[in-house]
Amino acid sequence: MKILHTADWHLDKRLYGIARLEEQAQVLEEIIMIADAEEVDVVLVAGDVFDTFNPGNDAVRLFYNTLKRLTREGQTAVVVIAGNHDSPERVEVATQLAYEYGIVLAGYPFTTPPSFDLSTGLRTLRQDRGFLEIQLPAYDYPLRLLLSPYPNEARIREYLGNQMREQVLNERIENHWYDLAERYCDTQGVNLLVAHLFMAERDSPEPEEAEEEENPIRYLGGSQLFFADQVPPQIQYAALGHIHRTQVLSFSPCPVAYSGSLLPYSFTDDSLLKHVYVVEVAPGQALRTKKDIRAVSYKVPRPLMRYRAAGVANALEWLQVHQEAWVELTILTDTYLTAQERQALAEAHPRILSLIPEMRNLDSWDIDSRPTIDLNRDIRSLFADYFESRKGTRPNEELLKLFEEVLGRRG
Repeated sequence: MKILHTADWHLDKRLYGIARLEEQAQVLEEIIMIADAEEVDVVLVAGDVFDTFNPGNDAVRLFYNTLKRLTREGQTAVVVIAGNHDSPERVEVATQLAYEYGIVLAGYPFTTPPSFDLSTGLRTLRQDRGFLEIQLPAYDYPLRLLLSPYPNEARIREYLGNQMREQVLNERIENHWYDLAERYCDTQGVNLLVAHLFMAERDSPEPEEAEEEENPIRYLGGSQLFFADQVPPQIQYAALGHIHRTQVLSFSPCPVAYSGSLLPYSFTDDSLLKHVYVVEVAPGQALRTKKDIRAVSYKVPRPLMRYRAAGVANALEWLQVHQEAWVELTILTDTYLTAQERQALAEAHPRILSLIPEMRNLDSWDIDSRPTIDLNRDIRSLFADYFESRKGTRPNEELLKLFEEVLGRRG
């Protein structure tokens, strides 16, 4: 059985207020092509399909159209869980219609998925809270899925009530996983975990993560992070979402992996390639090495790039070579950037999102050694002193003329 694992699409996410839905659509098209070329039997989307609880209509349409195409007319099972960015209600709202195509939408932990039976042979065999067993058209053995959408305390209490007072969240979820695995996951089928949470290998550094606008999920309703050894031993592959860097945390008891985000979403992530995992597994098969799973890469349409230029001329030269990127540009300069220089930079590249002048002499400038300001001096000199006190450099003539023009208009 061949499985494709992807996560953290963050549809409708913006970069400095700029929509990236076109890039996201381009990459999803690439993932559809990978799924078709690999002839995968199952697609797992491990949470954060949207970036906000209320995504735009175009993002919602892209989501549903992508899922429908991934099913290959009911030949491929597609399983989607909610992440911390998703509204669980929105994820589950189209459940009845989605099941007609073999699409499983799980918004809340511990919910029982409804059943379906397609003419293609794709059908539900058994369901339980947070569990689904599926028969795939090409196989005489079943697929078992432990489903763990983002487990915050508010969502858990809807199903567990006061039980939350007796056990911390991760212990309760671990016990639930083990209970399901003991009851349903023998060696006569393929057994998978799909979860959106923060997980690490015990007694090892936490997984590498790009700095994002959100805080990592280290504490959920008072519980600590999850560990790879909490995955039940019956599970053959754990498909995780939340961390945006592609990585395998552990091969014990099975590959526990983050597929990474659909696109780079922070300037700390300068990836030129992103990945999905493709995993082939049979009943009773143990996956123990990197050779047992494949990270299939695709090119990022518009990478996020930071550059520290040694002056405006160097910046202009670099920008000409990197026209396809979104750019955060720092320029070393001795004086304040002129309007003409800023205009030249803007005309040289259409996607400069942040322009940061960095004064070369700022580190050596000593605020305590500056001359005392004489308030009896003319306003032009006082402004120059004030500018130097804030910026660490004297204003150029163009800025002084602009200041005088403002004074003249006020007069």
